[in-house]
Amino acid sequence: MDKTFIVSKKVKLKKAVMITGLPGIGLIGRIAAEYIGEKLKAKEFATLYSPHFPPQVLMEKNGIMKPITNRFYYAKLKDRDLVILLGDVQAVDPVGQYEVAGEVAKFAKRIGVKEIITIGGYATGKLENKEIFGSANSKEMVEKFKKLKVNFSKPKGSIVGIAGLLPSLATHYNIPAICIMATTHGSFVDPSGAQRIVELLSKYLNVKIDISDLEKKAKEEQEIIKKVEEEIKKSFEQQTHKPLSYIR
Repeated sequence: MDKTFIVSKKVKLKKAVMITGLPGIGLIGRIAAEYIGEKLKAKEFATLYSPHFPPQVLMEKNGIMKPITNRFYYAKLKDRDLVILLGDVQAVDPVGQYEVAGEVAKFAKRIGVKEIITIGGYATGKLENKEIFGSANSKEMVEKFKKLKVNFSKPKGSIVGIAGLLPSLATHYNIPAICIMATTHGSFVDPSGAQRIVELLSKYLNVKIDISDLEKKAKEEQEIIKKVEEEIKKSFEQQTHKPLSYIR
């Protein structure tokens, strides 16, 4: 395999919105997106493979190996459909980040996605965090999310990884897109930040989502990601003889 590719089943989508939840600051995106998928009983329909993911597979308790991938799910809602992108890890190099984000944007256009919402965390170094910041690729998305009290004037700096690249590249496919970021300390898993994102998306998508199990889900995700990171770090250091301090 010398390039990123997506294997997909055919699905019919209506005014689809895509949300992404990959490992990142506070695991907010990963926790929120997967939780929404579980509560809405989303079904897997596509898998993204990339040579820019770590060259390894995970061994599961049932004896079956699991490749490191990104996966797409869909759920049928009342007014529109929802596509959810989840994954164990992001690409580990800049070229891979652009390639993966580009393939996701292209795939979104092909399956008829009308909007893209990426989810992340915004590190403040403080324990008291209640805001959601945003950055979008169109005025249309800014205005829509301002009505939900997303703050566009305060954030500064850059957005690292697919959370920033995907909305930017979606511009070339005429897909309105936004990155929403829950403010968080930045040094630990933050289920409260994920909860704020779930509540916001529940309003935006006009669907009820029970948040009572979110903290339990956060703990489960922390263990999964910790295991994946340890395996990736070990593999990287064995191959390069260099320490890997940050992989998300």
